[in-house]
Amino acid sequence: MPSWTRAAFATAVSAAFGLTTFGPTATAQVAAQVAGQVTGQITGQIAAPTDPRAAGVRPVNSYGVPGLIDVPTAQMQPDAELTTSMTLLSNESGRVQLAFQVTPRLQAVFRYSTLPDFLLVGGDLTRTYDRSFDLRYQLLTETARRPSVTVGIQDIGGTSLYAAEYIVATKSFMDGRLTATGGIGWGRLGTRGGFSNPLGALSDKFETRPDLDFGRGGSVSTDQLFRGDAALFGGLQYRVGDRLTLAAEYSSDAYEEEELRGILDPRTPLNFAATYRVRDGIALSGYVLHGAELGVTLRFDINPRRSPTGSGTEGLAPPVTVRPSRAEAPALWTTSWPGDARVEPAVRSALAEALDEQGIELVATKLEATRAEIHYRNRRWGVEAQALGRTARVASGIVPASVETFVLVPVTEDGIPGAAAIVRRSDLEALENRPAGAGEIRAVTGFLDAARLPGEGLVQQEDAFPRFRWSLGPSIDLGYFDPDSPIRYDLGVTLGTSWQPLPGLRFEGGLRQSLGGNLDDVTRETGSRLPRVRTDGPEFARADGVVVTHLTGNYLFRAGPALYGRVSAGLLERQFGGVSAEMLFKPVGSPLAIGVELNRVKQRDFDGGFGFRDLEATTGFVTGYLQHGNGFMSQLDVGQYLAGDRGATYTLTREFENGWRVGAFATKTNISSEEFGEGSFDKGIRLQIPLTWVTGEPSRSRGGLTLRPVQRDGGARLGVRSRLYPEVRDLSPPDLEDGWGRFWR
Repeated sequence: MPSWTRAAFATAVSAAFGLTTFGPTATAQVAAQVAGQVTGQITGQIAAPTDPRAAGVRPVNSYGVPGLIDVPTAQMQPDAELTTSMTLLSNESGRVQLAFQVTPRLQAVFRYSTLPDFLLVGGDLTRTYDRSFDLRYQLLTETARRPSVTVGIQDIGGTSLYAAEYIVATKSFMDGRLTATGGIGWGRLGTRGGFSNPLGALSDKFETRPDLDFGRGGSVSTDQLFRGDAALFGGLQYRVGDRLTLAAEYSSDAYEEEELRGILDPRTPLNFAATYRVRDGIALSGYVLHGAELGVTLRFDINPRRSPTGSGTEGLAPPVTVRPSRAEAPALWTTSWPGDARVEPAVRSALAEALDEQGIELVATKLEATRAEIHYRNRRWGVEAQALGRTARVASGIVPASVETFVLVPVTEDGIPGAAAIVRRSDLEALENRPAGAGEIRAVTGFLDAARLPGEGLVQQEDAFPRFRWSLGPSIDLGYFDPDSPIRYDLGVTLGTSWQPLPGLRFEGGLRQSLGGNLDDVTRETGSRLPRVRTDGPEFARADGVVVTHLTGNYLFRAGPALYGRVSAGLLERQFGGVSAEMLFKPVGSPLAIGVELNRVKQRDFDGGFGFRDLEATTGFVTGYLQHGNGFMSQLDVGQYLAGDRGATYTLTREFENGWRVGAFATKTNISSEEFGEGSFDKGIRLQIPLTWVTGEPSRSRGGLTLRPVQRDGGARLGVRSRLYPEVRDLSPPDLEDGWGRFWR
């Protein structure tokens, strides 16, 4: 098996796998009247969708989208489905695709392809590695009388190697066992049996299509879209049983470029396929293509909404302790205990011990006759609402009966408080076992910025600070889909340490010893016209011996209500050291946050020690964060990048209550595509996967990766640790309310 095939297969397998308060009269009875709407919203967010695979296989085509063999259908995958597929052809061509169902009607695709002897380099045809993106939108969903209709753009922003556009319709018959598809295509899908573009009736510009320009790729060109000759395509799919689906198609792709280079000799427009569902989430397809080639596609499906371990395996939460009435036990309701040298230490000690059993660390407390303020750090639970609920349960069984109000304050790892949740103890007692209890407790829970709470009387736990932590274990640095190799890696061993002498103050560092890999095996000259702030990456990877990955001092603080601050200094990342400062404005309950960051840095020596090179940079940004609702969030960074170029980065992310995040970003600065180099501008895809989704065990750990078609110097940002928004966002609404259905878990 060729090396690119093994690497692509490994890649496919690895990828598969404002201020809110409540009034003084808000009670459980009032909550019951308003909780229906809240509960309905929460239930709708956490309900598992119906699995469409129960009705059989929904095949993808050789390009990784719902389709026949070469051509697409108008169908879509289930909402939020993440489909990884790898196609191998007998002519030693191959494609790896990652498709994400962004919304029920919108699908986005990233593709990494390879063809033998395709592009001319140094006078010789060489193996080509190509990156491309697709977008598909379903205009009409299928009903009893009409077909589904989808419009798609294939290879947008790439080299145009697979560039095509199409409008396709699909209709189901025989209770869904038979589907018929027909469509019209342009570009590659308009090269066999083509005819004059019907869109020419709208404008003459649609009648001709500019020639393909493989060039540097990466630029989003609109001068080809839906232009030139068009052609018809179509086919049938028949589901034999729950596991097997057969397909036949007439393809309008003549494979002109491949035939010109002798890569493919298409003899017929007819293709045939069989798809077998090995198990839920895994399917294998086999093809006979154009009477000339054989092909296979291995496909993996996962969905952030459907954990392989169900809803989790955490232990039962402690029950809410219901107080006896004041008449039955008046001694328990005494208000004279605050200040008692025997009672207060005993309460704090019991709270700390009981919370520790729940994976929650007690940081500070203020105990009053009718009010208990509890600052805690969540060490275990991936959903903050679950940690909040468990803290409230524990408190109900320990603090004296006279305490009616719980003020529960989550804090960051550095001890920086977020929003205080204000909960009545009587509401906890009344609502724990009600059918709509999650919605009802949310209706009577208020939130207040913890910076507005009076600090007098707050007692910090003796063992909360100083804190020292360390870790030692294997590590891997990965690089995906560069112009010469599908995957690059470096295996190593990493030692990490962190010391926090005071709340907000943290010193941390890391050492790494490489054990081998090919991240440093890059010989292609980048030809960068900008300061080499990232394209010298292979030089850093070639360092021998132990390297210092980072060594910093960080101070995080609350500058006032809705204001957070951070100052960092030292070796900020593997390639740069210096000073970084940041301020964040994030009101409690607001979907909008604004941050300002300024950095002055110098490039580190390649050897990973404490020395520096001559390259210096000043970089800074104004950043806006906006939560749109329904799990979508936008981030816009405007400012100056490491190479001195100025512009903006836009990131759109779909976030799930269980911690999954799938996003895409693009950067455009004041440099031209020629100055940027291959790829034309910086862009990519980011994934974050919570460990608990995989294992079912409670955990705050997440794994993540960034798929960037090519790393260049333009649009490069500093890799600062502890940026404020990711640190504090989960500690106040609206993020703190995500997964509120787990409050009672």
